[in-house]
Amino acid sequence: LEKKYDEVCEFCKKHKTRIHYVIYGILITAYLAVVVAACSLNFQRALPLFVITVMAIFFICWDFLIAKYEDRIAAFFSPGDQYLKKQWFWLKWVLCVTLIIMIICWLIFDTTKQGSRQLISFGGLVMYVLLMLIFSKYPTRVAWRPVFSGIGMQFVLGLLILRTKVGFDAFNWLGIQIQTFLAYSDAGAKFVFGDKYTDHFFAFKVLPIVVFFSTVMSMLYHVGFMQWLIGKVGWIMHIFMGTTPVESLVAAGNIFVGQTESPLLVRPYLPYITKSELHAVMTAGFSTIAGSVLGAYISFGVSSSHLLTASVMSAPASLAASKLFWPETEKPLVTLRNGLQMAKSESKNLLEAASQGASTSIGLVANITVNVISFLALLSFLDSALSWMGNLFDYPQLTFENICAYVFMPFSFMMGIDWEDSFIVGGLLGYKTFFNEFLAYERLSKLIQNREKGGSMYINGVKQYMTVRSEVIATYALCGFANFGSLGLVIGGLASIAPSKKKEIAEGAFRAMIAGTAACFMTACVAGMLTVPGLEIPCHILLGNASNFTDFPANSTELVECCQHLFT
Repeated sequence: LEKKYDEVCEFCKKHKTRIHYVIYGILITAYLAVVVAACSLNFQRALPLFVITVMAIFFICWDFLIAKYEDRIAAFFSPGDQYLKKQWFWLKWVLCVTLIIMIICWLIFDTTKQGSRQLISFGGLVMYVLLMLIFSKYPTRVAWRPVFSGIGMQFVLGLLILRTKVGFDAFNWLGIQIQTFLAYSDAGAKFVFGDKYTDHFFAFKVLPIVVFFSTVMSMLYHVGFMQWLIGKVGWIMHIFMGTTPVESLVAAGNIFVGQTESPLLVRPYLPYITKSELHAVMTAGFSTIAGSVLGAYISFGVSSSHLLTASVMSAPASLAASKLFWPETEKPLVTLRNGLQMAKSESKNLLEAASQGASTSIGLVANITVNVISFLALLSFLDSALSWMGNLFDYPQLTFENICAYVFMPFSFMMGIDWEDSFIVGGLLGYKTFFNEFLAYERLSKLIQNREKGGSMYINGVKQYMTVRSEVIATYALCGFANFGSLGLVIGGLASIAPSKKKEIAEGAFRAMIAGTAACFMTACVAGMLTVPGLEIPCHILLGNASNFTDFPANSTELVECCQHLFT
């Protein structure tokens, strides 16, 4: 028996590759059979599975062809590349003129159809670009390709998601699936904290989502899916924007992970990056949010589809803002895309990866908890002190939010926020910048809930909720880690990863935070340009008024839209 066992083991070792291929072939065949069976039973129900399968097949074939025939493909496109380089001097001017004409035509037609509010958002985008150019580290050395291509990528993404039915439905579907997926964390929370766990909403409902999401992300890292996805997104930005591979990968990584985790993807290369690249790495962290806290904001009641869109759009915006605020003046050392290897998971198996992900979230959950407690306590003290000081001058309503509202009101208005709401959004931006985005989104969720409940818009002269348009733009503007609390986190985290760059990190961190804030504002401006006004009055209020003939709504199309929505 031992002899036969050794012969079998030797045979398996000798034909290991073939056996793997046979097993993979059987599994793939079984999977395709399941897909075909599901589609034949009910294609509409199996549509998401069909789309995922087609995309998986496409990318597997793409990776196979690139790996095997990359040199041939490069040689095939080489003549065209050389021709473009020769003719680039006049081609770039033709492209610039064409682009300007297209923007002017689009603005004219869109303003005619949607109204003039989009023009304010466009003006705001131009204003933020000019402000960053004026205060740039090297204004005369700005390379405009990353700037314009970054804004262009933002605009194209926004156009696909916010203006096309297919894009909007796809992201809306994705948002609903993520909400459904995150709801499974309730099972663990209910078991640990009991049936009444929602009585302590933040501690026992929101924070378990962070733990659950961290666990899933760790598992995806272990199987290599996250590295593959980040690599693809980074490659797209590297090709279209002309940014270096390190910058592109970190910016892509920040869509999914936090500002201290994404630099770990390129850890071996950090000691060799330039000051501009280091600034871009920090800016990408400040202008996006981590996937783990994204789930927490969704649980607050903020639109999941808009949060997802903001996360994706802010990645190219971060590189555009960074290259405008700190242009490249050195020669990058890490330039070969093929030679760049991303860090792999240290877990030995999937269960260990899940356990490590859950354990890693302990620090994040503790950090969120203590920050929220301390910042809310500090805010309460500040408001009390300011109210006492304001009372000396017969202005007892003076608060930290009011001061921030006045400071940030011009910035919020230039994003396209309604003038009546710009004061409220200014206060939210103040919360986000001086404390953190958790407090800002928590406050925004209350405003959204007030609007959905209906009732009087003003109570004692204080506005209780905003328009839907203002809520959407605010969601994009707040979607980033650019605050003073994160400043220390980035300096400490990056300095521990790359000790040789400690001085440069400390020198450029504050500028990166400003650039990250501007990137979020630019994303909000693009959203303001593309957001189509919807129903501003909750349906139950509109239909309640419709039943009263003395207060019939002036615009009957809104009534029809409400009825269609309820019927659907």
